[in-house]
Amino acid sequence: MSETTSLPERSRLVQEHLVEAGVDTTIRVLHDSARTAAEAAAAIGCDVAAIANSLVFLADEEPVLVMTSGGHRVDLTVLTASIGVTEVVMAPAAVVRSATGQAIGGVAPVGHPSRLRTFIDGALQDHDELWAAAGHPHTVMPLTFAQLLQITDGTVVAVA
Repeated sequence: MSETTSLPERSRLVQEHLVEAGVDTTIRVLHDSARTAAEAAAAIGCDVAAIANSLVFLADEEPVLVMTSGGHRVDLTVLTASIGVTEVVMAPAAVVRSATGQAIGGVAPVGHPSRLRTFIDGALQDHDELWAAAGHPHTVMPLTFAQLLQITDGTVVAVA
C-alpha cells in the first residue's frame, strides 16, 4: 500500500511514526483479519514464528508492551524474571486500548499515545523478516529485527 491516506486512521499514525524514525517499510492492508499470529501468517504466507505479536501486560500494575514470536506462548514466570518485576498479568482490553490507542489484534509496536516500555522476544532474532500488526486488525508491516529494536527502543528478553 503506497498511499498513507488509504490506511485506517490508527495505521496512518503508525506510518507517521515509522517515517519519523527513518524506517522504510510499507504497511499492507489485508482482506482477511490478522488478529492472531496464525491468521496473519496464513494471510501473509510466512512462518507463524516470524509474526511479531504485540501483547500488552501489566508489570507491577504498569502497562508494558511485549513483542513476542507467534511461534510460542509467553510464560509469565519467565517474563516476570526476565524483566525484573514482581508480577506480570495480561492487560484487560480496556487497558490495551487506553495504553496503545489500538484494538487487540491490531496493536502495532509503535503509534501509541505515549511510549510504552517495550520488551522483545529474543526468538524473533531468528528471522530475516518479521511481520507486525500496524495499528488495525487488517494491517501488517514487514520489519527486520534491527528495525523493531530501533522503533521501540526495546530490551531483548526471554519470554518462554
